[in-house]
Amino acid sequence: MDLARAMDERRSDSNRAPAVFVALLILLTAAVLYAPRFAHPKVAAKVTASAQAVTPAVQVWLSTADRRLKLEPQAGAEMSVGKSLPADVVIDLSKTYQSMVGFGAAMTDSSAWLLQNKLTDAQRHALLHELYGPPPSLNFSMMRLTIGASDFSLKPYTLDDVPFGQTDPQLQHFNVTPNLHDVIPVVREVLSINPDLRIIASPWSAPAWMKTSQNLIGGELLGQYESTYADYLVKYLDAYRGYGIPIFALTLQNEPSFTPVTYPGMEMDANTRARVVAQYLGPKLAARSPRTQILEWDHNWNHPTQPLSVLADPDAVRYIDGVAWHCYEGSQYAQGRVHRAYPQKDAYITECSGGDWASSANGELLWFSRDLLITGIRQWARGVVYWNLALDEKHGPHFGGCAACKGVITIDSQTGAVSRNDEYYALAHFSRFVQPGAVRVGSSETEKGLANVAFQNASDGSIVLVMVNSNTEARPVSVAEGQTRFEYTMPPQSVATFVWSPDQAGAWMKRALRWLNRATPGAR
Repeated sequence: MDLARAMDERRSDSNRAPAVFVALLILLTAAVLYAPRFAHPKVAAKVTASAQAVTPAVQVWLSTADRRLKLEPQAGAEMSVGKSLPADVVIDLSKTYQSMVGFGAAMTDSSAWLLQNKLTDAQRHALLHELYGPPPSLNFSMMRLTIGASDFSLKPYTLDDVPFGQTDPQLQHFNVTPNLHDVIPVVREVLSINPDLRIIASPWSAPAWMKTSQNLIGGELLGQYESTYADYLVKYLDAYRGYGIPIFALTLQNEPSFTPVTYPGMEMDANTRARVVAQYLGPKLAARSPRTQILEWDHNWNHPTQPLSVLADPDAVRYIDGVAWHCYEGSQYAQGRVHRAYPQKDAYITECSGGDWASSANGELLWFSRDLLITGIRQWARGVVYWNLALDEKHGPHFGGCAACKGVITIDSQTGAVSRNDEYYALAHFSRFVQPGAVRVGSSETEKGLANVAFQNASDGSIVLVMVNSNTEARPVSVAEGQTRFEYTMPPQSVATFVWSPDQAGAWMKRALRWLNRATPGAR
């Protein structure tokens, strides 16, 4: 017993040592950073010099459309204090909007298959850490999964397929076997890197026996199986949770107003969606803890009346947490229209793909940074999820559907070499710097050809400003926040991320306190 007590005391002493060291560090930090406040008036010149030392330093990362620069750190911009000149961009921390959940891409069957079969274990883990690990990795914190096959699967399937002519209303044949060799192990590996990952899951089709077409392609959900379809989705949640994969949100049907002819799909009108949510899926999920959210629509910007119709249903709206949007038709301002009508409902962009098509001949960095991310977030998106995380050099593998789509990355199917596409850098300009929980803050609109959006991170109060210069010439830009100001010349057709702390001393104190918490066992 004496030996055990001595060991406990030794461990206690060793645990206190880093805590004492960090406490001293905090005191020293405070002394250095706050000393100018207590300087005697006679040494005014020294006070001025010290004040400049704690003026926020602006860090800058830059990418250019010509791919000459790809998220490259630049010399920091010089911040000045006290200037009252007008600025191109005014940051207003008192104006706050939505908090951010994050950024990411879909782990389609094709993406997971490539990661599992074309990379070694070491290569795959390194790549996943690069994508999902904390900064300076990309810090992806969102993912989309398909419930059953999509066009980016190696073959069509659902999770309850039975021979033609048979039915399974009790879902006795439900199983996730098709996902056991690639999707589930890859997602589990991602969760080991980022346990806070938020996953949105979407079905492309109900099992064929539930549909009017009796086929995974085309058709609608038979009324007699609406409750069974809700049970099917709940079983998916339970099966994946059994493998340690929690699902943050569900959508009822991917692109419910489009009936594809080459891959699984299912039309589902607004009345059916409202009824399934109100009578079946909503009540089934309401009693669960933690409760998986329900997102309505999961289709393009061009039909905002569709989600508005479902949200107008008083029995359905109480179960719906937000609206999911795709980027292929319409305007991002549809998100704002729905938000103004239902400000308590969240918005997410759950699918958008780049590709080798005519409009992308000069690259896609600017469009994705400006139109999808900046404008989408200014129109209330709490998260932005790209389509395929990874595809091969032939835009696959896939079953029907898009023949020219690109992933965030390209994995060469012969060599396993990884290429990082424009979408990688567009997303990285946000995901590496805007932490989950960050709040979008006020930032004034700029002249045509310049776009911006600003955030404040909750953890340390740092400010993140992402700006795009779409012009073919360089543009000097001035940015003001409070009593501070900096100027920067944006290169032609470029994307820049600026990061600074408005309270340099406070930021250091917060970092020191976090170190103290980590160094002290049991601290929270």
